[in-house]
Amino acid sequence: MKRATAPARPLIALGAGLAAVGTAALLGLPSLTKAPEARLTAAASAPPEGAYWHTRVLSQRPEPRQVGSGANRYSVVQQSLTEEWTAPDGRRWVGSRELGAYPQSAADRAAWRRDGSPTKWTRTANGQTVSLSTTPTKGHVTPVRRDNTFFLIGQRLTYDEVQRLPANPDALKSWLAQAARVSQVPENGVDRYVTSELPMLLHQLPAPKEVRAAAYQALLTMPGVSSRGKSVDGTGRTGAAVSIGYEPAGQKKETIKVTTDLVVDTGTMLLLSESQTTLKDGKVFPNKTMTQTVLQAGWTNAEPAVPALP
Repeated sequence: MKRATAPARPLIALGAGLAAVGTAALLGLPSLTKAPEARLTAAASAPPEGAYWHTRVLSQRPEPRQVGSGANRYSVVQQSLTEEWTAPDGRRWVGSRELGAYPQSAADRAAWRRDGSPTKWTRTANGQTVSLSTTPTKGHVTPVRRDNTFFLIGQRLTYDEVQRLPANPDALKSWLAQAARVSQVPENGVDRYVTSELPMLLHQLPAPKEVRAAAYQALLTMPGVSSRGKSVDGTGRTGAAVSIGYEPAGQKKETIKVTTDLVVDTGTMLLLSESQTTLKDGKVFPNKTMTQTVLQAGWTNAEPAVPALP
C-alpha cells in the first residue's frame, strides 16, 4: 500500500515506447536514450462509473514502547483513517484522521484499567517522551498538487492507460517487469518490485475488474508468494489469504524476515486487508509491523470530505 509521492513525467503513451525518466531521474540515475517498448493496445477504455475512484483505509500500528506505570505496563495500538479520491482526469484529494490509541489485547486492557484508564500518555513505561491519546482528531482533507496521472511501478499513466493494462496474467506480469527495467530497477530486484506493485491494482488504481483479476492471478505465480486458503480481515469479511515472504539478500539466514499477508475478495477482485510483520532474529520488530484494512474501494459521486469516524 505504499505510494510514491514525488512527481514524475508520464513514461508510457498509447502506442509509444517507454522513455527512461521518472523513477530513474528521481533516484539520480542516468536516463536511457533508448528503451524497450511496452505498448498498451487493449480495447477502448470503459467510461468511469462515478466522479471519483475512492478508497477508505484503516491503518493500525502497534506503539513499539509500552506505556503505563509501575507493574501496570501495557501495549497500545495507534490507528488512523486515510481516504483518497481520484478523478478520471487525475486530480486527487487525500483525507486523513487520527482515531486515537487503544490497548492491544485483553491483558493490555486489564493493565490499562488497573492504571486508571488514562486517555492520554506523555511518557512511556520507561520514561521516554510520547504523545498518545484515545481521542480522535478533527482530521483534514486537502488536494494533492502534482501532475494529473496515476502512478504505477515508476510510470505515470492516464486513466485510459490504466484501463488498457493487460487483462492476461502473463502479459500483465511481463508489462510490469518491462516497466521496472525501464525504471532501472536492478535485474535481481525486478520480481520483488513487481510483487510489491501488483496489490496496488487490487484497490489503489481504478483498473477494470478483468485487470484486477489478472493482477491477483499473476501475484500467485510470483516467487515467495503462496495461497493460504480462506481468512477473515479485521472487520469480519472473508476472502482468499495470500502470503508474501521476503528475506533481504546479503544477510545471515533468518536474521530479518518480512511477511505480508493479504486478504482478497475474489468476487469483486478487491483487496480487503494487508498486514506486514517483520521478524528480527525470530522476534517481532514492532516498528515494522502494521495492518491496513481497505474499508471501501470503488467509484463514488460523493465529494471529498474529512474522513468520518468508523
